[in-house]
Amino acid sequence: MTSTHDRRTTIEADPALPVIRIVREFDAPPARVFRAWTDPELVTRWLGPKDRVMKIDVWDARTGGSYRYSALATDGGADGEGNGPAGEVIASFYGSFHELRPDSRIVQTFTFEGVPDGVSLETVRFEAVGEGRTRVSSLSLVDSLATRDAIMAGGMDRGVIEGYQQLDALLAAH
Repeated sequence: MTSTHDRRTTIEADPALPVIRIVREFDAPPARVFRAWTDPELVTRWLGPKDRVMKIDVWDARTGGSYRYSALATDGGADGEGNGPAGEVIASFYGSFHELRPDSRIVQTFTFEGVPDGVSLETVRFEAVGEGRTRVSSLSLVDSLATRDAIMAGGMDRGVIEGYQQLDALLAAH
């Protein structure tokens, strides 16, 4: 199936607030997109940059649950982007699921293990937009403009965009 829908991922930082907003549409209904966000077997297949493998240590996707996962190198050698020997942990992340409303909303914390004081509060909304499509809107609140700017400058856009491209392929295959 060929789609003419826009596949751009919008990533915006409000100049006056310590927030990052990410918006993207997917060719699947909210229930399927939400499942891809919460089922650990599916999450590992799309989350993060294309040259990383995600290893989940803990994944309890329910209100009051928690998660921890690591991004592993895949290429077996240094590539100038911090990618070390295959299987080496590049970065780890953890957080708590504060609220899961099936097919409509996730509220969670997100912490990069390398910066344990940099906790982000994230709200992800799943909205039906017609024709079996879903708009996903994510809003991340951090503690300062400096933290927000460091996140934006740290390459998170690559991980988000490539991850969403992988999610497109996953949703098309299932």
